[in-house]
Amino acid sequence: MRYRNARDVLPEELLAELQKYAEGELIYIPGRQQQKAGWGTRNGSRERYQIRNHEMMGRYLKGETIEQISRQFYLSKDSVKKIIKSNIQA
Repeated sequence: MRYRNARDVLPEELLAELQKYAEGELIYIPGRQQQKAGWGTRNGSRERYQIRNHEMMGRYLKGETIEQISRQFYLSKDSVKKIIKSNIQA
């Protein structure tokens, strides 16, 4: 995030109105809610985890044990159980 001078961005009337409330202060103006992306959508994490979880589920359905899957994916047995349980319910 970078700082910009309000004189360069805002119309004079709006700048004058803001100066009534916060003259000389730094103000953070948040982006619109529509611009926020969901978790992992920008960097591809969500998709990578979905692919990984799908592969884990496939291995489980083919008969691999929770312990085998946990070693292959470097996860705890409890984590593997949660992933499998959530994919069964989905």
